[in-house]
Amino acid sequence: MSDIDPITLAVLAGRMEQIADEMDATLFRAAFNPIIAEAHDASHGLYHAASGDTLVQGKSGLPIFVGVMSFAVKAVIDKAAAEGDLADGDIFIFNDAHLGGTHLSDMRLVRPYFRDGELFCYLASVGHWHDVGGAVPGNYNPAATDAFAEAFVLPPVRLARAGQVNQDIIDILLRNTRLPQSAMGDLNGQLGALDLGVKRLDELLDEYGAETVRAALDALSHRAEALMRSELQSLPDGRWEAEDFLDNDGITDTPLPIRVALEIKGDRMVLDFDGTAPRCAGPVNIALPTAVATAYVAIKHVFPALPANAGVMRPIDVRIPEGSLLSAEFPAPVGGYTETILRMIDVIFSAMAKAAPQRVVANAYGTINALSIAGKRSNGQPWVMFSFYGGGHGGTPEGDGLNHGNAPISTATIPPMEILEAAYPVMFRQWALRPDSAGAGAHRGGLGAVYEIEVLEENGAEAFLFGERGRFSPQGVAGGEESALNVFSYQQDDGWHHPPMASKMRGIRLKQGQAVRLETPGGGGYGPARERDPQSVAHDVAMGYLSAEEATRHYGNAWQEVQK
Repeated sequence: MSDIDPITLAVLAGRMEQIADEMDATLFRAAFNPIIAEAHDASHGLYHAASGDTLVQGKSGLPIFVGVMSFAVKAVIDKAAAEGDLADGDIFIFNDAHLGGTHLSDMRLVRPYFRDGELFCYLASVGHWHDVGGAVPGNYNPAATDAFAEAFVLPPVRLARAGQVNQDIIDILLRNTRLPQSAMGDLNGQLGALDLGVKRLDELLDEYGAETVRAALDALSHRAEALMRSELQSLPDGRWEAEDFLDNDGITDTPLPIRVALEIKGDRMVLDFDGTAPRCAGPVNIALPTAVATAYVAIKHVFPALPANAGVMRPIDVRIPEGSLLSAEFPAPVGGYTETILRMIDVIFSAMAKAAPQRVVANAYGTINALSIAGKRSNGQPWVMFSFYGGGHGGTPEGDGLNHGNAPISTATIPPMEILEAAYPVMFRQWALRPDSAGAGAHRGGLGAVYEIEVLEENGAEAFLFGERGRFSPQGVAGGEESALNVFSYQQDDGWHHPPMASKMRGIRLKQGQAVRLETPGGGGYGPARERDPQSVAHDVAMGYLSAEEATRHYGNAWQEVQK
């Protein structure tokens, strides 16, 4: 590794992060579908030319993509090596989740970057397309038993060769979506982001030279590793375990355990998921790249000051048992990966809370509640409203959890009600905080939310839900209490109903004027409830966050004296 002075390193680190950030912003402005444009379910980065390791990632995209995109880039590296004809201007595209992680809705574009005829690095873009075929509009099919029931599966193929776009590939993609205009818009946005990344890298290397920039990338990776080792050495040695459950897999109504043993010894950590449920029939399996990336996301939450590159994970051994639902192989269904990785993060936090409670927060609400409402307008035009919904975050060592936040797997935002109502024939009867949903504690969890969505289209609609936490509440840590369960209900001619499997259901027919309702969990509590300031309890009651009955049940009568 060449020596590089600290000032130059800091400048180059900022410049390279800015490249990825600007790629993010370019796609967010250009994308057609609200999941990318509003919720920012996308990511961009720079990746190592030989290993595919993450060098730099944008700060506005989803953290889960930091880890999985290195696997996606490596899949392209392997394909190019086998074919032996990689050229400047090539662009690869695919959505195969078993190679690139996450699920089939995430379309990945990978582009080699050449400098003076030599491969310097890879640029990559990933974005959640609105619909990529499959049995369910929006692709979250809770009844899928293989990948083919979830979406159209595209292996790594060349979208462009030496700068010449292959229209045949685009034609295939657009034929396999219910929303071709949206898909074309998102694809053009991703291509534009990659073009911008090439332009900005050209400018950077023109100014500093390839050798200096390469030295900076190497130095940043080595320093991230050194920082991670230092953080681990500051923690006690030991072994701590935690366990939590998924409600079911959408096919068989049986709980699925997720287990972890966290071991720290000196400057190394082991995360061993032995004892986790085996591969299941339904779509809560995840591929190995996704499991490894999830461990990275959890670690980044525990050590937030560390940079986002592959060096962070070198001192950490992530052990995923073969045959488990965390290492599913093709064609196992993986569409509900979000629910499983949230549970992985929960158990890592719960185990770490036993080792260093000051480092973690209690469990967040633990489900994105992927809800799809779809139908046809009176002119025959199909519409698909797919979105995810918020809940409460866990209490922290410093204060109460965030009310109505998004899942800790991402920096995405919940699409605004006004955007959804403007784009689709629906009306939100309710979008509010959910009283009595937070886990009690010295620092309570954040509140969940209530969403009630009415169908306005005269042709009606069909709804599909893929959620979790309908039977196992988000847990508190350090003596904090669990929060409320997730509750989903839907309206029919004879009243309101609940799914037989609590948190998953497909094929819910809704007439004009009928609605669905989500009551999402809050976050778990941090620390014993008896240590909460009575004035804070009284304030929560006065604000309507907490009923008087629940306040007394969890915190005793002291808050009533303060209120007087």
